[in-house]
Amino acid sequence: QVQLVESGGGTVQAGGSLRLSCTASGRTFSNYPMGWFRQAPGKEREFVAAISSSGGRTLYQESVKGRFTISRDNAKNTVYLQMNSLKPEDTAVYYCARASIAVPDTTPSSYDSWGQGTQVTVSS
Repeated sequence: QVQLVESGGGTVQAGGSLRLSCTASGRTFSNYPMGWFRQAPGKEREFVAAISSSGGRTLYQESVKGRFTISRDNAKNTVYLQMNSLKPEDTAVYYCARASIAVPDTTPSSYDSWGQGTQVTVSS
């Protein structure tokens, strides 16, 4: 199975930016939609963004639309999450995941491979 490794997390002030990266192993990376999820302390894991295998379709949680951008570079087996105008409520562990279905989806059950997570902390 594919191995996913996230990086790029850290601590920033409100209004700042971070760029998360997720690098995957395997030759079939480009065949799968990819997604980003996050989990804050005491909260359930929630959907953030997803992207189709070609990059032509994206989905976003309403609260991050206009601030976050998901993209992918299949030649590098990498998915990115550019996060701008960060808010304290964005603080969470962010996880990269590969979908087990053909189209992007918002539910964790549609993803079969997960990274270890990277911490994002936004201070006010």
